[in-house]
This record gives sequence, C-alpha cells and structure tokens, in this order.
Amino acid sequence: MEELFRLLKEKGLTIGSCESLTAGLFTSMLASISGASAVLKGGIVAYHSEVKVHVVGVSQSLIDTYGVISAPCAAAMAQHARKLLDCDLCVSFSGNAGPDTMEGKPAGCVYCAIAYAQGIKTYHLQLSGTRNEVRTQAVARMCEEIKSLWKEKGDL
Repeated sequence: MEELFRLLKEKGLTIGSCESLTAGLFTSMLASISGASAVLKGGIVAYHSEVKVHVVGVSQSLIDTYGVISAPCAAAMAQHARKLLDCDLCVSFSGNAGPDTMEGKPAGCVYCAIAYAQGIKTYHLQLSGTRNEVRTQAVARMCEEIKSLWKEKGDL
C-alpha cells in the first residue's frame, strides 16, 4: 500500500474507492499512511444493493441482469464513484467473502474494477481463506493491479 501511495503522490494523482466486499478496508489501509490526504479523495462503502443503486448510481437493471457479484457491477461502481468523488482513479470491490455460495458464486469470488480517465478495467479473482483473508487479499491484489496498469498505460 505504501508503494502505491508513493506512486500516486509522485504522479500527482488522486484515488477513491467504492467498496462492498471489503467494507472500506482499502480506504482504511490507505488512510493509515501519514500524508494520505495528498492522494486519497474518499471512499464509499456500498455494502447493500440499495446503496449501490441510490447512492452510487448503479442501475437496478444492471444488478437484476448480472448480480452484484459481477464485472459489470464492479465497473459501474468504479465509474460512478470516480465521478462522485472527483478523483483520477477509483477502485471498486464486490464479491463473496464466504462462507456460503451467493448469487451462484462460490466463496472467494471477487470482481474489482479500476476506473480512470481513459477507461475502466475489470478483474475477476478467485481467492481462498477466511472472510477477512479474502478481503485482505483482494485489497493487496488491487494495489498491485493499479501499479501494473500504470506501467502498462504509462499515464492514467
């Protein structure tokens, strides 16, 4: 997380999050770094579908069609939250931390997205472990994916 913070600060970029499965863990971890306000615009915890629809702006028809544990939902969460938070990058997390199957998806099934000026990239992760291990792994993985996207695109 600290490496991501340094990269964002160095590039003068701001970041936000829209979190369901992780319930604010990404934002909390970034905020724990001294000086985080230089890059962190904020985070939205949209744990319940009603919050995704009425606060974030994800369409109910998208949720009805694809479910909340889906790439389209994660993409919509990141895209809408990026606009709401007025940030350069926004990462979203939606999934099933377990222990039971949800929407026909197994425990550890996670969809994430990164919205940035040039577009949106989605990710499907299948993680294992306890609920909190899945949540922590998802945050760590997306920190790496943001850095990889930066290297791939060169400019976000």
